Order: sequence, then C-alpha cells, then structure tokens
Amino acid sequence: MCQLSLEIRRPLAVLLTRRGQVQEIIIGTDLTLSPTTLSKFRAGSRSLRGLRLIRTQLHDQPLSQESLTDLAYLRLDLFGVVSVTPTGNPGMLYVAHLLPPNGTGQLCNVLKGIPFQQQTLAFDRFIEELETDMQRARGTHAIGHDAESAMLVSASSRSRNEQEERLLELTELASSAGVTVIDRMAQRTPDGHQRYLLGSGKLKDVLIQTLHKGADMVIFDQTLTPAQSRAISEMTDIKVIDRTQLILDIFARRAHSREGKVQVELAQLRYLLPRLSGKGTELSRLGGGIGSRGPGETKLETDRRRIRDRITHLERELQNFARQQDQRRGRRTRHRMPVLSLVGYTNAGKSTLLNVLTKSHVSTQDRVFETLDTTSRRLRFPRDREVIVTDTVGFIRDLPQELVGAFRTTLEELREADLLVHVVDASAADVDIQISAVVRILQDLNLDTLPRTLVFNKCDRLPRHEAELLCRRYQAIGVSALQPDTLQPLLDHLERKLTLAVPPDHAAPDAVVALASRS
Repeated sequence: MCQLSLEIRRPLAVLLTRRGQVQEIIIGTDLTLSPTTLSKFRAGSRSLRGLRLIRTQLHDQPLSQESLTDLAYLRLDLFGVVSVTPTGNPGMLYVAHLLPPNGTGQLCNVLKGIPFQQQTLAFDRFIEELETDMQRARGTHAIGHDAESAMLVSASSRSRNEQEERLLELTELASSAGVTVIDRMAQRTPDGHQRYLLGSGKLKDVLIQTLHKGADMVIFDQTLTPAQSRAISEMTDIKVIDRTQLILDIFARRAHSREGKVQVELAQLRYLLPRLSGKGTELSRLGGGIGSRGPGETKLETDRRRIRDRITHLERELQNFARQQDQRRGRRTRHRMPVLSLVGYTNAGKSTLLNVLTKSHVSTQDRVFETLDTTSRRLRFPRDREVIVTDTVGFIRDLPQELVGAFRTTLEELREADLLVHVVDASAADVDIQISAVVRILQDLNLDTLPRTLVFNKCDRLPRHEAELLCRRYQAIGVSALQPDTLQPLLDHLERKLTLAVPPDHAAPDAVVALASRS
C-alpha cells in the first residue's frame, strides 16, 4: 500500500472486516462507504460497525480531526494511519478507537504514534475487550426493557428561548410516546430549506453525540420536507423522525374508536404519500415512527396507487361518520338541546373538567393527547336545565395539517356548539402562546365567530393573587377541576350565557337525554 501510494501520489485505504477480509478499497481522503457496505454492516447506538480502516498518508502527521470525526460518525472499530517514507516503506503508525460512554464526554482515544514495525496491537483481543467495555457502559445507562431513547433537535431561526420552550414541549410529546429523552440541542439556522435542515457538519455532530450517548433516534422539532427526510436517511442508519411523525405516533397509540383509528390512519397515509421514494431500509426508517404502529412499514412497501386507493376508502368511511354526526346533531337541534364544547391546548385539563361537571369517568392521565375520541355527556344545571357537554381532541402549536384535515369531521362537532369553553392551563409557562395557538386553529376552522368563554384551569398550582391577576388580565374565570368548590362561578356563568344564546323551551325528552349520555 505504501509503495502504491508513493507511485500514484495519493493516499490509499482498505476497509477490513473482523475476519481480515477487504471490504472496500478507497483512493483519496474522502471516506464515503458504499450502499452495499452500509446495508451489510450496520452500526447502532449500542454496537460498532464491525469494520476497521487502515489508510496511508504521504506526510508524517498525526490523525486529523476529520479522521476522528469519520471514526465516530461511522462507528468504526478502529482507524489507523500509516505514513509513507520517501523510499515507499511504512513509517509512523497512528491509531484511534472509540470509547464507551463516560462522564468526561470524550469520544475517542488516540494512541501515541509508534514506528509501524514496532506495533504489537492484537486486534482480535483488543476489539473483544472494547465491545465488552461498551456493553458494560450501556448497561449502566439502561433505559428500560424495550424502551427507546432519543436526542431532540431544534433547528430554526427562532430565538434561543423560544427554541428551548419548544424543546420542552417536544420532551413532553416524546414522554407521552414512551420515549426517554437523553439530551436536547438547539441550533439557530437561517430561514429557507437546507438539504439537511442543519448543515452537514452539524448534522454529523448530532449523529455522533446520539450514538455516543446511546440514543436510538433523533427527533427534530421541525417538520422535515420529503427531500430532507431522504437526504438525512442516506447519511445514517439511525432512525430520524420529525415532530409530525411523533404526534402521529401518539395518535396511533391513543385512538380507540373506529372513527379515531380511521382518522389517524388517514393522517399517516397523507403524510407518507409524498415521501414514498427509495427502497428497503430507507423507507422503513422514514415511516416506522417510534414503534412502527398504524400503517407502518407494510404500507410503505406498497405502491402509490394502493396508498391512494386506501386514502379514498378511508375518506368514504369518514363521510359515513359525518352523516351519522349530522343525524345526531339534527335530533339535538329539534329538541333544543344546547351544546357546550370544551376546547383548548392539549393537557389543559378538559377531560378532568368534564368528569367533575358531569360525574363521568373519562380517562384523565397527565400527558399530552390523552383524549382523541370525542366524548359527550349530560350536564344538569341547578335550575333543572340540561345541556350536552362535548370534549374533543386537544390542540397544539403547529398542529400538523395532515391531522387537521383527517380530524375535520371530529372538529366539525364544534360547529354546532352554542358556546365554546376555552380551557387554559393557568400554570403553563407559555400561556400567551397556548391561547394564541388555539385561537389560530379555531380561525383556520372558521369557528372563531362562535361565542367563547375563557376558563383558567389548575389555578390551585398558582398563588391566589397570581391566579386572580391572570384572570383579570384575560377577563377569564379561574377554577381548579380538582377542587369542585371552585366551579360554582363557572356554572353560573355558563348557565347565563346559554340562557341568552338558547332560551329554555321545554325539558328534553328522556330518550334524547339518554342519547346524549351515550354519545
């Protein structure tokens, strides 16, 4: 190799398997592995690639930073560089290898250069001990059985503070999907679509840190374009998903009714359709989500025609659900049953408030998007007036358009409401942003003209004077769904508002009340 390098005046490299077989021969310093090698020798956050690289160089220099980056990025077993003497013989040998996760954050160990003829490294024993150390280190950082972990990344032109707020929300979404967040990273980038969203160098740094810290995937806070998804998937074996895929995955976990499952599958297919290009593992990484739920990989392996046929079928099903909803709304209208609809940001406490008001038992875990299926219950006011209270899916900033479109039939239920009760988490750090996000979605759905009452929930988490100031500032009503004695002002307000909007005519027949309770 040294003699050939001297003849052609260029570096030569061999990529060796652990059995000593030559997998690739590379001329020059540009280290790009072929697709065949990448598919045959995979590297994960818990393993090395099983390949080592030995390269010649015409000048006697230690390993460059670029070489160390390639070592970490490609998860090579070992990276060695041999200098070529003027006579074409091996000179100095410089070797580096990866380190197990450690408290210092050091990625690589660079051995002291020695004359090539004096090297005594027994590779088979060395790599066995290195992998044992790595497995032991992974064991001390175990996340849990079958649990997945992630590095969160935000890349946008927003301010640092806003990016950190969004990453905190993304952390809640990841936790709701059963993913443990190992680390977060925010990077300010100029507006406009870059090929990798981040620069290629910065993306490599992110992927290296992801592998070194043992994370299974990278989750971007921004929605990746189809071109960006394809470009990133070509760079790495690590699973890379975006915010939209994460939310779709949560919805796939939580949908229980037939209507909810149809809406989620439709949203997933609409998201995947423009991303159907390429073959094999590239598609499975793009479409697998956290755990390959919903349509998953089998849908990605079908052609575009079958995907479009499935979308058409699901849209027809949703039309049938819409007709059934119209019939229910028609019966309520004929019997003058007023409707209150609870809307608001996800995890604001809407379902808890519904349970307390109507003595129901809807699931109310403290996590985002706990409620996906529309729930309607009967509420009787003190003056013996009965209304229907409807709880719908929570909103979130930058709600994916695929979800807005698929859940339009569910959100249409709000159109028939006589009063919207906008529930806000008073203890949230970004109250203004959450309120604006909900109002923006209502405007997109042409629902902003409906009468609306603002209610601050979870006021028990704030000092009394802060809660009162907050309510005065927004002209809202403060309550705590966990303290029923705080709800009377809200009940009085709602009854007055509904009396103005829908004057009482006669009590609803028992059959209609029963229908409302079962909806």
